[in-house]
Amino acid sequence: MAARTERRSFWTWGYVSDEPTEAERAAAAKQVSARFGRAVTPPPIPRIEDIDLPPSRVSIPSRLEDFVSADHVERVTHTYGGHNLELLAAARGVFRNPPDAVAHPRTEDELEAALAWCDSQGFTAMPYGGGTSVVWGVNAPEGAQGAVTIDLDNLNAVLELDTVSRAGRFQAGLLGPDLEAALRPQGLTLRHFPQSFPWSTVGGWVATRSGGHYATNHTHIDDFVESTRMLSPAGWMETRRLPGSGAGPSPDRLVIGSEGILGIISECWLRLQKRPRFRATAGVTFDGWQAGCEAVRGVVQAKLWPANLRILDPTEAGASAGLDGHHALLIIGFESADVPQGGNIREAVAIARELGGHIDDADVRIDDGDGKATGREGAVGAWRNAFIGVNAGVRHGLGLLNDTFETAITWERWPDFDATVRQRVGAVLKETLGAGATLSCRFTHVYPDGPAPYYTWSGPAVIGGEAEQWQAIKDAANAAVVEAGGTVTHHHAVGRMHRPGWDRQRPELFAEALRAVKARLDPNGILNPGVLID
Repeated sequence: MAARTERRSFWTWGYVSDEPTEAERAAAAKQVSARFGRAVTPPPIPRIEDIDLPPSRVSIPSRLEDFVSADHVERVTHTYGGHNLELLAAARGVFRNPPDAVAHPRTEDELEAALAWCDSQGFTAMPYGGGTSVVWGVNAPEGAQGAVTIDLDNLNAVLELDTVSRAGRFQAGLLGPDLEAALRPQGLTLRHFPQSFPWSTVGGWVATRSGGHYATNHTHIDDFVESTRMLSPAGWMETRRLPGSGAGPSPDRLVIGSEGILGIISECWLRLQKRPRFRATAGVTFDGWQAGCEAVRGVVQAKLWPANLRILDPTEAGASAGLDGHHALLIIGFESADVPQGGNIREAVAIARELGGHIDDADVRIDDGDGKATGREGAVGAWRNAFIGVNAGVRHGLGLLNDTFETAITWERWPDFDATVRQRVGAVLKETLGAGATLSCRFTHVYPDGPAPYYTWSGPAVIGGEAEQWQAIKDAANAAVVEAGGTVTHHHAVGRMHRPGWDRQRPELFAEALRAVKARLDPNGILNPGVLID
């Protein structure tokens, strides 16, 4: 299909049409002013044509000029990913290290030509999907003698559908909404919905081990990958399409999560599912946070496999679901294409009630296939609207610093882990941002052996000093989660941002083995240097 013609926004997630209006920015400024007791106004966003860039350092061969460009707008819109600090810098017109050129290959032959050109000239090559990386995974590294972004947006076709085995062959540049639109007439879905879904791509999901918003049972892209095709400077690597295999280490596992350091994913086969018809939802409140967490463990270890099993601590439930700030909220949701879900939701609610949960029978909402809405009312609906209403640019430059960090930990370590993270990060938040800072937590995913907690923090920042304040908080968060036994990232990827924690987390011998693989596939080290390994 044709690539989307609308220009990407350079200062918020998505496209120009996704940018917040001046009225929305003014309303956000009013909220921030009221929260922190200081008047702020939205700073002006520069015009893209007025942004200063350093001159391009590359000369594009005539044979590549049809799909490689050093155009000003291309370089601006491919400089940053989607992290708050990047978008804040963009909104201020700061573009110190843009790519020197951007390639939009339309065929695999053109992809080969672009990568071969970078390899022969020693230019850094950054694979680019939707540009929603929040871990500095698509940026040109400092010190490169030339940097080229290779954007897969033209490689965006649905190549093949196998409705018998329920799988599809997709090019890497296919956007989430376009994939689902192509599957809908067949009654199928991939059922993978990361929060960046409207703007992220199949290849980006695979490269970063993306996590969808379903809490249990087939939520990571790992669960859907049937085979992959990847181009490295050393050549093509394509795996055999199989439902499963015990033949040695899986080559697909080498590709999944490789974050662009080993090659550029051009296509993959993904497992599909029938679109769900039956749904059921409940919002259960708890007097305490840890009591609610125990209920989550009770439900997930019963292996009922709810689509949603997400608990919000009292702070988060108050801020985004309209609760009183003293009660935790557990959101339970089931769905199926074939089986009514009333029995499952009643079993899960019974477990939650036994462990201290509160919910009236009338608030358990069940759709037996007639299309009745189940998750759009009350606290559950309020949280849903807050979750999907991402507007990354609305508070830029208002002196509000906020971010998230996510991890995973086993259940027996969870209470101590949570206490440690809140104490250590909370202390740095207070020291860095003052008494007005907040720290909250929810579970995004849960497993029989442990949860994936997702912490959100915010507070008043020194305008102009946000990067330094953010770094102090991020360093504390990285250290806290790794030293307490968690992972430095559960689904946001490593990129360059999480390298310090990743270096401490993974075995050194594994890093040496990964370097050896990279040396074979990318002997000149041009692909995304600084991501995962040096």
